[in-house]
Amino acid sequence: MAFMVKTMVGSQLKNFTGSLSGGEDKGDGDKSAAQAQGMSQEEYEEYQKQLVEEKMERDTQFTQRKAERAMLRSHFRDKYRLPKNETDESQIQMAGGDLELPRELAKMIEEDTEEEEERTSVLGQLASLPGLDLGSLKDKAQATLGNLKQSAEKCHIM
Repeated sequence: MAFMVKTMVGSQLKNFTGSLSGGEDKGDGDKSAAQAQGMSQEEYEEYQKQLVEEKMERDTQFTQRKAERAMLRSHFRDKYRLPKNETDESQIQMAGGDLELPRELAKMIEEDTEEEEERTSVLGQLASLPGLDLGSLKDKAQATLGNLKQSAEKCHIM
């Protein structure tokens, strides 16, 4: 019981006495933080340096991902002829232009464009018509071509 009272009141008492000192020990703040972490001053500084480097690396990765998403959005805006967004273009420029779409997204976009090209082609339009068998149509066209070649060979004028 005494231990619990000491821990609860002790930390509050330390905070209270620290605020009464008027901030004279500001220079010892780093030392106390390093000691609180159980490290020497040099280890603590190295640890802080690593934290800063890791944060910078995470920030660059985050910026890269944002730019990739912006590039994807701008691609779809171009594809569907939608108005451009200036924030997306600025995010792409901030990333430095070394952007590539992830492979999975690039595959999806490629498949979508192939499907659209098939739909817009004449055969794609014919395939969408109900009651039309492309196999039989193809066979008839090949048979007609074969007949034309045979009749051209029999022709004496040519």
